[in-house]
Amino acid sequence: MSTYVLIHGGLGGAWCWDKVVPLLEERGHRVVAPDLPGHGRDTTPVSEVTMEAYVNCVCNVLDAQPEPVILVGHSMGGAIITQAAEYRPDRIKTLVYLAAFLPQNGEFTGGIDDTESLLRPNVVMSDDGSYITFRDEILKEACYADCSDEDVARAKSLMCPQATLPNITPVVTTEANFGRVPRVYITTLRDRALSPYVQKQMYTALPCRVISMDTSHSPMFSTPGELVDILVSL
Repeated sequence: MSTYVLIHGGLGGAWCWDKVVPLLEERGHRVVAPDLPGHGRDTTPVSEVTMEAYVNCVCNVLDAQPEPVILVGHSMGGAIITQAAEYRPDRIKTLVYLAAFLPQNGEFTGGIDDTESLLRPNVVMSDDGSYITFRDEILKEACYADCSDEDVARAKSLMCPQATLPNITPVVTTEANFGRVPRVYITTLRDRALSPYVQKQMYTALPCRVISMDTSHSPMFSTPGELVDILVSL
C-alpha cells in the first residue's frame, strides 16, 4: 500500500481527482486530495492566495502522513510540489508531474513561455490584476478536448478564479533537497494547455522518468483508469 497526495492545478480543486481517488482506494491505497487555499471548498480570499500559502498547505498534508508519499501535481500543481519537495524531501517517495509545470530554480510558471498553448492568448485579467480566468469558449479545446460534455460542464461549473501572485513567484530549489527526490513526468501528447514541446523542454532540463499518455491536458477526467494504472506502477 502506498499513500498518494494529489495536488490540483490552476482554477481547479480536489474535485479534479474525483474519478481517480476511488480507483486508487479500490486497489488498497491511501489517497489525500486537498483543496488548495482559495480553491474548491476552501474559502481563503483570492487576495490572500500566495505560493507560500499553497506550499504550506501541501507541507501540512505531508507532515500528517505516516509514511513518505507519492506526490502528484497537475499543471500549475507541478510548481507547488517542486517547492514542497525542497522543504520536505524526506516526506516524499516520488514526485509525479502530470502535464505539469516543472520549473528550475528561480523560474516561475508565468515566465515559462509556451507559444503553442491556447490558454496564454485567452487570459482574462481582473480589473485589479489579482486574479485571472480564461475565455469560456476555449476551455474544452485547451484542457478537455477528449473529455465528455458532462465532465466539461462540471469542470466549468466548479472552476474558480486563479490568483496571479503564485504564478509570478519563483521556486527556490537545491540539489541537496529537491534534487534528491525521484521524479516522474507523465507527458500528455495532445495537450493544448501546456504543449508537449514545452513539457519536453522542462523534463529534459530536469531529467525525469518519462511516461506518455495520448490524451489532452486532463487525463484524470478522460482516462482515469489508464492514469491510475500508471500511478500504481510507480
